[in-house]
Amino acid sequence: MSMTPHTTGAGTGSARVRIHGLDALRAFALLLGIVLHSLLPFAPETPWPISDTRTSPAAFVGVYVIHLFRMTLFMMLAGYLGRMVLVRRGTRAYLRDRVVRILLPLPVFWPVAVIPLGVLAGVAASLRGTDAPEPPPGDVPLVLLMFTPGQLWFLLVLFEIILIVLAARAVLLRVLGPDRAERWSARIGAVLAAPGGVLLAALPYSAALLVQGSDPAQAIIAPATILPEAAPLLGYLGAFLTGWFLHAAPGSLGRLAPRWPLLLSLAVLGTVFMLLPVAAGLPLAAGAGIVALTGLLWTYGLTGLMLRVFSREHPVIRYLADASYWMYLMHLPLLVAIEIPLADLAWPITVKLLLTWTVTTALLLGGYRLLVRHTALGRWLNGPRRPAADSPAAPRGLPERPGPERRQVP
Repeated sequence: MSMTPHTTGAGTGSARVRIHGLDALRAFALLLGIVLHSLLPFAPETPWPISDTRTSPAAFVGVYVIHLFRMTLFMMLAGYLGRMVLVRRGTRAYLRDRVVRILLPLPVFWPVAVIPLGVLAGVAASLRGTDAPEPPPGDVPLVLLMFTPGQLWFLLVLFEIILIVLAARAVLLRVLGPDRAERWSARIGAVLAAPGGVLLAALPYSAALLVQGSDPAQAIIAPATILPEAAPLLGYLGAFLTGWFLHAAPGSLGRLAPRWPLLLSLAVLGTVFMLLPVAAGLPLAAGAGIVALTGLLWTYGLTGLMLRVFSREHPVIRYLADASYWMYLMHLPLLVAIEIPLADLAWPITVKLLLTWTVTTALLLGGYRLLVRHTALGRWLNGPRRPAADSPAAPRGLPERPGPERRQVP
């Protein structure tokens, strides 16, 4: 793990150059959660507080594909941007920033983002004359389930990963020294950015599925309590470190981006295979390997695609990137509240989805504009917002070829 401040792994020449493709990737990773949760009522035999009277195998496929890579993509991006912040501002400032922007939103937003879900599920059951959702099976104490992190679990897991990485980094600093650690970080990042590097990136996720021990086709199961769980920590730590080391290798994104068509083609092939009936008979190790590799292929391929397509700043994308964190934190109660009156209507699924997306997006963006963007809440969640004019006037958000490493004064 790198210890010494230098330029970003993108080879942009300055740690402060904004990589516009990563803005698009951040917005995509977080907003895709809204799409995922809007599809769940229509996915057959999928546990969810609201089950629509209309279901479709296509909804299940959409849920499955998104679940393969969404959190892996988010964690890899968190590792890349996290190291960028650490390089620029130092370890203490990085940790303080993550406490404020990652850990604290969990208890603060939990009452408004998680508690209403149980209330809404009860209301839906009462209105429809069905049984209320049962707690998940197992011997987990009820008190832990009462204080489940819900959809905010990723904040807790991400913060646990950050603590692990910083502790390991401190040890390696003493053992290897800053210069040697820097060289090793860059070498690992270069391997991960090489054509076969996705295989290395997939190993921790594959190991996590083996630790989990259940059907690997469902990918890593989100933790239901605040207690640390081995599979999510191991799998998403690997994704976080992939982004961390890619940032440590100058020009890594420049090497990764041109391969996006091949990476996404392989990701589609892996996904189709896992959806075929033959995949159900695979041994656990084989299934875990294919699922992990497919998820990382999606992650690498979408990263490269975003870097290519959004090489220049787009005001709408930048705005969505700024709003995406707020939108993800607050979207689920709104979605479920909208899904309740729609569940028994005989409307086509596409109409229900379009209505859900339109209303949810309008309310979330309106709330962001009024309550977040120019307020103390926005400075808390997103940090000080720099206007687009303050960004360096680089014609592209990605270099044509890797640049030499340049150290900066701490």
